[in-house]
Amino acid sequence: MAEPVIVGVAESELGETPDRNWLDNAAIATVRAVEDAGCTLESVDGIAVAGGEDYMPALLLSEYLDLDDPSFLEGTEIGGSSFEHFCGHVRDAMVRGETDVVVVAYGSTSKTGPDRDRSLAETHPVDGFVRPTGLFRPPGAYAMAARRHMHEYGTTEEQLAEIAVATREWAAMNPKAAQREPISIDDVLESRPIAEPFTLLDCCLVSDGGGAVVLVSEAKARELGVPEIAVAGVASTSTHRQDISEMPDMTTTGAAVTGPKAFAQAGITHDDVDVAEIYDSFTYTALVTLEDLGFCEKGDGGEFVSGGTTAPGGELPMNTQSGGLSYCHPGHFGVFVLIEAARQLRGDYEGNRQVDDAEVAVAHGTGGVLSSSSTVVLRRES
Repeated sequence: MAEPVIVGVAESELGETPDRNWLDNAAIATVRAVEDAGCTLESVDGIAVAGGEDYMPALLLSEYLDLDDPSFLEGTEIGGSSFEHFCGHVRDAMVRGETDVVVVAYGSTSKTGPDRDRSLAETHPVDGFVRPTGLFRPPGAYAMAARRHMHEYGTTEEQLAEIAVATREWAAMNPKAAQREPISIDDVLESRPIAEPFTLLDCCLVSDGGGAVVLVSEAKARELGVPEIAVAGVASTSTHRQDISEMPDMTTTGAAVTGPKAFAQAGITHDDVDVAEIYDSFTYTALVTLEDLGFCEKGDGGEFVSGGTTAPGGELPMNTQSGGLSYCHPGHFGVFVLIEAARQLRGDYEGNRQVDDAEVAVAHGTGGVLSSSSTVVLRRES
C-alpha cells in the first residue's frame, strides 16, 4: 500500500492570542506548514480539520484559505486523536488517487477565547452519573482512572511525577515551551491539589494556538525533493464517549488495540522505535498509554518511567517538545505530537534536543476522557 508522506509541519503562535480566533490560528499554522513543505496553497487539494469553535470547521477553513475545489474534506471529531485518525483516511484517499496534497489542521483559543467560561453542562452535555454527581472534568475523570491504576498495580504519585519532571527537562531545551523552569518530584507532589491524586503539575496547560501538517503522495514528495516522513502504520478505535463510568476498564485504553495494529502495518517492533510522542493531557494519560502500546507490561508503567526513561538521554525519549504538560495544550494536542515526531525524524534540532539517528517514531493521540485512541508509526525514508 502506498504511504502518504509528511513534508511540512508548523505551529501558529502559542500561549495567548487574544487578537485571534481559532480560524486565524489554524490558517496561520497551515500557511506556515505549506511553506515548510515547499508547496503553495494552490496545490492543496484536501483538508482535514478537527476541533475548531464553529460548525463544519473543515469547510470554513477551506473557504477562509480560498482553496480551489478541494477533492478531499474530512472533519471527523474524536477529540485529541482526530489528527492521527485523519492520517488513515488520507492514506486511503491517496491510494484511490483522489488527492495529492492534504493539510491536517487545528486551531483554538482555549485560554483567551469566548468559550473559556462556558459551563460543564454546555461543554460536556452528558447525563448518567457525570453531571448529577458533580464530577469535575476532565481532571476528575482522569483522576478516577489513575486512582484505579494505583489500586490495582501499586502505581505511586511519585512515579506519575516522574513524567512531569522528564517533560520539563525537554522543555528547558524548547524556547517555545510555556513552562521551562526545572522541577523535581517534590515540586510536583507539593503543587496545588487539583483532583486526587493529581496536583497542578500532573495536569496539562491551557493554551491558545494552532498546528498543521502537510501530507502528500509519494509521487508529490519526490517532486518536492524535501525530507520524506512516511506514514507507515495507523490505527484508531474508541471505548466510550465522555462518561468515564462507561469505560470498560479504566486501566486499559484503546491504545492496547491501536498500537499492535499500527506496529504490524509498519512491520516494526518496540525495539525499532527511536522516539515516542504521546498525548499527555495528564501524567496518567502518558503512563497508561505507554503500557497499552506495549513498551512495558500492564501495571509496570510506574516502574518503567522511573529513573528518567523518557527524559533526555533516556531509553525511550518521549514528548521531546515537552508535551501538553509543559509546551502547550490548546485543547486537541494530537496535531502537535505529529509535528514533533516529524521534526525529530527530519533531524531539525541540534544538541540534546535532537534524538540521535532517529528513523522511527510513534505518535499517539487520545481523545475525550481516555475515550478514543489513534496510533501512527512514522518512518524516515532515505
